[in-house]
Amino acid sequence: LPVPTDCLGTPIVYSPVTADLSGNIKKIRAVYDSNPTKFKTLQNILEVEKEMHGSAWPKTGATLALMWLKRGLKFMLVLLQSISDGERDEEHPDLIRVNAMKAYEIALKKYHGWMLQKLFTGSVYALPYKSDLLKALEKGKEVKEEESIEKIHQFLSRVTPILDAIYEMYTKMNAELSYKA
Repeated sequence: LPVPTDCLGTPIVYSPVTADLSGNIKKIRAVYDSNPTKFKTLQNILEVEKEMHGSAWPKTGATLALMWLKRGLKFMLVLLQSISDGERDEEHPDLIRVNAMKAYEIALKKYHGWMLQKLFTGSVYALPYKSDLLKALEKGKEVKEEESIEKIHQFLSRVTPILDAIYEMYTKMNAELSYKA
């Protein structure tokens, strides 16, 4: 039986992940919208929240939302990089389990408790085929795999430095939390 998917071809089992990313974006956006002059940059948001929340910071507000957002984005970037690098299970080359597990190990596993780790490990069996994922990234158009991979490379070359800068900002501001969810 096919795995039920949303409109982007993402398995329904991953809808909580999508909702989590969207929720974090909304929280950050709400802070920005509350005073765009005061919150011009993500760094401004962290600095103001640090002053505003005192000892509760960085466990609150947009700072916490951005921390989880950056981790989710790191997962996605590592997954896409792994796919574009041609890493795969030789016995099942159209499955992306190997790529997803690598991304999980690098981006999220150390922040998840035992239960979430087991849930993720089990959920990789509901991932779409690589061909379906690439088609979803192309918004349903039939495109040669090489063309999709080239677009992924271009995307990664633009987005990775931005995400790296956010990680660096968290390190410099001592805003990174290591507790397990």
